[in-house]
This record gives sequence, structure tokens and C-alpha cells, in this order.
Amino acid sequence: MALSNADSALGRLVGAGRLLRDPHLLVRPYVTREALASSRIEGTQASLSEVFQAVASGGSAPDSSVREVENYIRAMEVGVQLLRDLPISNRAIRTIHETLLQDVRGRERRPGEFRTTPVWIGSPTDTPENATYVPPLADEMHEALRDWELFANEEPRLPMLVRCALLHYQFETIHPFLDGNGRLGRLLIVFFLMQQGRLPAPLLYLSSYLEDHRPEYYERLQAVRERGELQQWIQFFLTAVAAQAEDAVARAEQLVDLRERYRSDLAGSRSRAVEVVDLVMENPIISSYTIQRRLQVTNQGARNLILQLERRELIERLGRFGRGGRQFWVASEVFTVLNRPQA
Repeated sequence: MALSNADSALGRLVGAGRLLRDPHLLVRPYVTREALASSRIEGTQASLSEVFQAVASGGSAPDSSVREVENYIRAMEVGVQLLRDLPISNRAIRTIHETLLQDVRGRERRPGEFRTTPVWIGSPTDTPENATYVPPLADEMHEALRDWELFANEEPRLPMLVRCALLHYQFETIHPFLDGNGRLGRLLIVFFLMQQGRLPAPLLYLSSYLEDHRPEYYERLQAVRERGELQQWIQFFLTAVAAQAEDAVARAEQLVDLRERYRSDLAGSRSRAVEVVDLVMENPIISSYTIQRRLQVTNQGARNLILQLERRELIERLGRFGRGGRQFWVASEVFTVLNRPQA
């Protein structure tokens, strides 16, 4: 039943993506949600508004927590591009890992390189003797990675979503890097689904469910290691897929409705204000800098477009933040759809 529900929900998400006039319009906000939730599981403290604001301001965010989320987004983009030509492989995951840890917490822990020393999972004061889990030593780790790579690319003998659950469990158990294994392992879920042809784009943000059920997520993984409770882990994973696919479809429908209403409000306008609507669907917090850069208009032209949307109450002034006090506006209805808690 869990497999059937997850398959059906994923199918509805894929169908929704194909029916949209521009499915890639949803990719950026969905990837941002995934990046934020996955980073929060590892203890990163950042809000969705801070991440959207960093994108709107251009350049790298001064806050380290936001930079970690930005790196996750870049790692997703790098992985999607890389895996068009490569299978899921040790070579690919090293490249993605290097992007993930560039200039953030963990950058001193050999980004893009497999570990050569033992690691253990537990509290900062734990030792290998009392740690929750001790992953394989380096020699055994490389052998396990070879098996993992073969399993990721072999002819399917198991249902695809079951293989995906097993691949994630195996990767987290092998723990091949000194840092970033959790985030990379969750990225690989989306990469595997895309490479298997089950997702046309990274529209599934599984980390939101895993963040909301973090204790159970960790407990299920550990229960497989300690007691071989594989069925329970697969059930948990499939439930997460079903819940998040349904959530993604619901948000997509709301965002498309908003987009069409905004475009209708601007019907007959000879300006490029309708193009700004697409920009706020990607990132509901905008600045004149965003519009200048994306639409190749002057600063005054960007401000005129903002004024048109502001007059129609499609966006509202958010305030001045950051260096130089840059002014931001927010499409509140769009932001609410993206930021509301899971149902």
C-alpha cells in the first residue's frame, strides 16, 4: 500500500509538471525549500525570507547559514547538469560535495575528497566506543562505495522507489566524507529519481518531511544498522515521498492560480510588468537590481515596473536591508504559499 501510494503521488506530481505551461517556473522555489530544510536538519539556522532576500540582493550572503543554503542550491544545479552526461558515480558525488562545502562550515574538512580517517556519529563529546554509530573504516568504505555505485546503476530488480530508499540508507551508512553526508545523501534522492526518468525536474522536496520527522528519520536509519529493520525504513521513506509529492502538487496549483491572476490583472499593459510576475514566482522577494539584471532594463525602468505591480497590490514594500540599505518588495501571496507549514 505504501509503495502504491508513493508511486501514485509521484505520478501526479510529474503530471502536474508536464501540464504546466512552464514547469521550470516552480523549480527555483522548490529547490530553495529543499535546500533550506535539508540544511536545517544539519543544524543550519536560516529562514526562507533570508534566502530569498539574499538572491534578490545579488552576490553571496554575508550570513554563513544562508551561504550554506545557497551552496545546496548550487550543488543541486551542478548535479543536475553533471548527471545529464554521467551516471551516479563516485566521480560525480565528489564534484557535487565540493560545491556543497565551498567556503562554508566544513570547508576545512576536505571538500570533494573521500575521508581517509575514521568518523563516528553522535554528540560532540562521544568517542568511537560510545558513539551512536561508527561507519566503515577507509578500506571497507571504498569497497562499500563500489557496491553502492553498482547498485545505483544496475538493471532494476526492485521497484524504483524501494531502490531509492535503499540507496539513501546505504550512502548515509557508508558516510564517505568528513562532513556534508546528510545533505549530499538527500540531494542524491532527487538525482536518482531524475536519472531514472521519474522526475522531469527537481520538484520533490523530501527534506521538508524529514526535517519535520527528524528524530524518526534518524531512528529508522539506525534501526536498520542495529536490528535490520529494513521494512520499517522503506515504509517511512515511501510515506515521505507520498506526503511531499502531494504537498508539491497542492502548492503548484496555488502558484499557477496566482500567476494567472497576476497576469490577468496586467492584461493590456504594454510594459514588461508581466515578466516581473514570472520573476516573483521564482523568488517572491525582489529588488530593482533583480529586475535590472534579469530583464536588462535601466534602474528607472525597473522602478517603473515595480510601481505598476505595487499599484495593483501584487507586491508590497518590504523595507531596506543589507549594505547600502537596498529596497526590497515582496509578493506576499506567493511567499505565503511557499512558506506555509505542511498540512
